[in-house]
Amino acid sequence: MGPKQIKAKIISNKIFRDNYWHLELESKAIAGCAVPGQFVNIKVSDGIEPLLRRPLSIHGIEGSRVRFFYEALGPGTRLLSGRNPGEFLDVIGPLGNGFVVPGKAKAARLKVPVLVAGGMGVAPLIFLAKEIRSSKPLVLIGARTKSKILCAQEFKALGCAVKIATDDGSSGFKGRVTELLGQVLRQDAPGCARRLAIYACGPRPMLKAVAGIACENDIDSRLSLEEHMACGIGACLGCVIATKSGYKKVCKDGPVFSGKELTW
Repeated sequence: MGPKQIKAKIISNKIFRDNYWHLELESKAIAGCAVPGQFVNIKVSDGIEPLLRRPLSIHGIEGSRVRFFYEALGPGTRLLSGRNPGEFLDVIGPLGNGFVVPGKAKAARLKVPVLVAGGMGVAPLIFLAKEIRSSKPLVLIGARTKSKILCAQEFKALGCAVKIATDDGSSGFKGRVTELLGQVLRQDAPGCARRLAIYACGPRPMLKAVAGIACENDIDSRLSLEEHMACGIGACLGCVIATKSGYKKVCKDGPVFSGKELTW
């Protein structure tokens, strides 16, 4: 089923902490067909401005309700944070592809999932973790400092093992989450790399490093790219990236790509 343009009722839109918000919409159309890794494009106001929609990764689904986790950072998301329960948002979705979920794809049945999140990269990975909880995924979360660690308790509530990396060492491993990933492969999974599958979302430098580590260890990796998007349907060519098989659109061909496919 393809994406639909709908009016979705706001069930809740509340601050989580600092500038981070949880948004919940009522939409049977999206909830009934969305998969982890997909996103929606939201018109954040009823007026002309801002002209462009805002892409939000799907954070989770409960029945006919679709959940999102976003940071009110720019003018568009700040407008979104001011929308109230009972109002309706113009939404297009679900958009993009999704993660290849272990257990639902023959080649991935025996893979142990390792989820790597940097910053707001936790948003789509929570949805994925819930879908694959029976595989007991290991989740690695990276942040600059302890106060910026997001969703660790949500992952733990799903039964995931969680390891933290902070740049300043204020919580967990001191260093980047990609360094923690390297340590995990050396110490916790020596000789078992081919039984792992890595799923990652976060800043581009982090994803590039994850792809490199995965290739060095012959591990399949699926990376969700965070790119600026305008139309969300592949028409404007504003999110084109280079791959080994030519240029592709993050919004339509992605946002999830194999780490082996990208040329960076």
